[in-house]
Amino acid sequence: QVQLVESGGGLVQTGGSLRLSCAASGRIFSRYAMGWFRQAPGKEREFVAAISWSGGSPYYADSVKGRFTISRDIAKNTAYLQMNSLKPDDTDVYYCAGADTGVIFTTPGRYTYWGQGTQVTVSS
Repeated sequence: QVQLVESGGGLVQTGGSLRLSCAASGRIFSRYAMGWFRQAPGKEREFVAAISWSGGSPYYADSVKGRFTISRDIAKNTAYLQMNSLKPDDTDVYYCAGADTGVIFTTPGRYTYWGQGTQVTVSS
């Protein structure tokens, strides 16, 4: 059974940083794209960042470009989202997702595997 488990969320002040981790088990994700999404109550799940199987060509939403960095450690089967210069608008539940292909997608429906989410709260 495939599992994605996020960690690293929490409460931080405006301008602060957090690093989210997504540990995958039950399947080796070295050949598949990984993504991060976020969702607020009553809103649609929003694309944040994605990375290809090779770790190259990361892609970001305009709202986080220059502040967030996605990466992966294939040996640890783990993806990361480093979030710097956080703003109150970044407050959401953050989800990691795994695709069945090495190609990056920005739509949630193209990802097969999902974690349970981790709350990120940025205070003003």
